[in-house]
Order: sequence, then structure tokens, then C-alpha cells
Amino acid sequence: MDYRQVEGAREFVARLDHGRDWRAQIEAFAAAEDIDAAFFVGLGAVQDAEIYFYDQDEQEYYPERFDEPFEVASCTGNVSWLDGERFAHTHMVLSREDGSCVAGHLNEATTFAGELYVREFDAELVREHDETTDLDLWGNL
Repeated sequence: MDYRQVEGAREFVARLDHGRDWRAQIEAFAAAEDIDAAFFVGLGAVQDAEIYFYDQDEQEYYPERFDEPFEVASCTGNVSWLDGERFAHTHMVLSREDGSCVAGHLNEATTFAGELYVREFDAELVREHDETTDLDLWGNL
């Protein structure tokens, strides 16, 4: 395990805009506030979603598109740098009216309503390609 100690810096609460992409709003916020590393949690509702599932054997992401409304039962993620841009690595658990859920790596979702808590770290985290997993993981710990 690679690690380093970080100190918490600024903390934010935010309300996401209706009708805009959930993850893109987090990335735009991080850019506007010059956030190089952060952790966030959120909740709310989305009107649709594209969730990625990573097949560990094939080392390939497979998208699943859902054109239906969901409650955001859980949203968690972090902000770091990927290919020179801020990237909000976001995972969501989305619940349907009947209580069944879909979950995974969020690519995009149209926000119906969303609330976030964001805690910035006094660090810069940069994603680098990891040969073993074929994923872009934190590389500068």
C-alpha cells in the first residue's frame, strides 16, 4: 500500500443545478475553486444515468445506460488530476421506486436535485496508468 498523510483544508457544501450533468458540475466546481485533491459525498436524485462496470478479466469498462428517474442513495468520490484536467472519480448507488438498486462508476447523470459535501486536501493527487489493473490510479503518493 502506498500512502501519505494529508491535512484537510477547505470544506464546502453545495447544491447541484437541476438539469445539468452531476459529475461535470463537480469537476467545474473543483476547477473554479482550484481544488487539486478532495473527497466528496452526496445525495439527491437524477433523471437518468450512465454507469460503468469495470470487467477485471477483460480490463474494460462497460457502460450501462438507464433512462429513468432514480434516488441517489449514495454518492462518494474524490477529485484528482487526470490527463491535465480535474477528474471527479464518482461512484453512485441509485435506487428505483421499488427499492431495487443499480450502482457503479458514474459517467454521467442528469441532476434532478443534488447536495454535496466536499473536503479539500492540502495536496495534489495525479492519476497515472497502472499496468496491473489497466486503470488510472493515484500515482504520486
